[in-house]
Amino acid sequence: MPAYSVIDIFAGPGGLAEGFSSVPGAGGERAYHIALSIEKERAAHSTLRLRSFLRQFNGSLPDQYYHFLAQGGDEPDWATEYPREWAKAVDEAWQLELGKEDPEKRLNGRIDEIREQSGGNSILIGGPPCQAYSLVGRARNQGKKDYVASDDEKHFLYKEYIRILDRLQPAAFVMENVKGMLSSSVDGENRIFDQVLRDLRGERRAATQYRLVALDPRSHRQLDLSTFEPRAADFIVRAEDFGVPQARHRVIVVGLRADVADGLPNGALADLMVRHTLKTTVQHVLDGMPKLRSGLSRGVDSDSEWRAVVEDAMAFVSDLDIGLPDDLQQSFSSRARECLVALRGMNRVPGREAGGNGISAECPGELRDWLVDARLSNLPNHATRSHMPSDLARYFFAAVFAQAVGRSPKASDFPEELSPNHENWKTGKFADRFRVQLAGGPSTTVTSHISKDGHYFIHPDPLQCRSLSVREAARLQTFPDNYFFKGNRTEQYIQVGNAVPPLLARWIGEALFSILTADDDAVEKPVERTRLSNVA
Repeated sequence: MPAYSVIDIFAGPGGLAEGFSSVPGAGGERAYHIALSIEKERAAHSTLRLRSFLRQFNGSLPDQYYHFLAQGGDEPDWATEYPREWAKAVDEAWQLELGKEDPEKRLNGRIDEIREQSGGNSILIGGPPCQAYSLVGRARNQGKKDYVASDDEKHFLYKEYIRILDRLQPAAFVMENVKGMLSSSVDGENRIFDQVLRDLRGERRAATQYRLVALDPRSHRQLDLSTFEPRAADFIVRAEDFGVPQARHRVIVVGLRADVADGLPNGALADLMVRHTLKTTVQHVLDGMPKLRSGLSRGVDSDSEWRAVVEDAMAFVSDLDIGLPDDLQQSFSSRARECLVALRGMNRVPGREAGGNGISAECPGELRDWLVDARLSNLPNHATRSHMPSDLARYFFAAVFAQAVGRSPKASDFPEELSPNHENWKTGKFADRFRVQLAGGPSTTVTSHISKDGHYFIHPDPLQCRSLSVREAARLQTFPDNYFFKGNRTEQYIQVGNAVPPLLARWIGEALFSILTADDDAVEKPVERTRLSNVA
């Protein structure tokens, strides 16, 4: 059967589309064809359009692309080099702010065209911006003078999703958002998620009806859509349960058009997203990457100056009595001194950028195959930012503490000599302001806040004494190594932090495709997994 046509809205850099477009269909063809992607931010749209362009090459990316990633400089003029493929990418990836431009101008016509061409075999994916729903965003809004939730249009951008859903009438949809959406309300009343679910079901006059599906319900089974109604908490999907090296919990609602749901054979919804035995960690994806040093935001940023600053910091931290029990204090001091000796023994310190394309030998093959591209001579977007010397001492302390104690230090664990001059440092409101990503488990949730200062995303290797690079954050998000993020570094971090992990999107796409193409015989057969590929 032909591929399902996908419309991806609020697309960001394209995490959902990357996963969906990798799902194999019948005869080795793609199960899904990305017909339209929409994103409002300029840099994210540029990333999205580039990936759409590369997808036209069906797995064999142009040599010019690899040369550009290796050598840097100006990006090739793709419109001149590959006019047909670039034109398709321009037609697919739109920069458009939903809710602002009159949809009659161009969007409605494009949706109608996709609906008619797909013959009902279309999919809507995406999630409205989450700032109004996230716990951090809500706390920030409460601090704003004269803030009125009912006047905040971000609370109601999901209505654009509903409007497009009504017009497209797809066979299925996937809506993603932050977990905070479950408890978000307007002016303390009317929980938003309850209204979202009613709208997604089509509880409106003349609206197309949908049956809602939880991909990983706590009961683990959904056998009868006519009698089973998922609870709100059932829609939470935990990315670390599906091979993503990150503890990322998101609301993901799948809807099946009523006629599609009614036509499913018995058992088609059982164990939708069978939990992978794949367990991945920070160490799996960060070990083996080229080692880098941080930059210095003050004074001269040179290798020799960095070595001097960090050597002083290591020596200072090595002599600290931080109030731990004797065995842990000894472990902390020994590890700190080992790092100091290692730094002094280096003939040269790492640069802020480095060649190479490594990954831990312990990384499970399934994730390695998804991430690594052997044609890359170096990793794109893998360069460090600059930090104050005082923060480098805190980063070193935190990374050594994590190795010695097995957890990231809280504010109360920092000695007075390393305490930052922040008014709320000891209030408990920001107890984990400096947070190390522990090597032996999944990372904490990568969010757009990583664009601010990096304090929440300290590299676990004390010798590198820095926060994560864009590429390291992208690996935790399971973006393939050949996925190039455009814009300045702040914009790149924001794109990575806001995205859906592409590998998780792959599993969602696989699960949905198996449902949509189910028949009585196929339901009883295990799904054969094809080898993962990271090539667009």
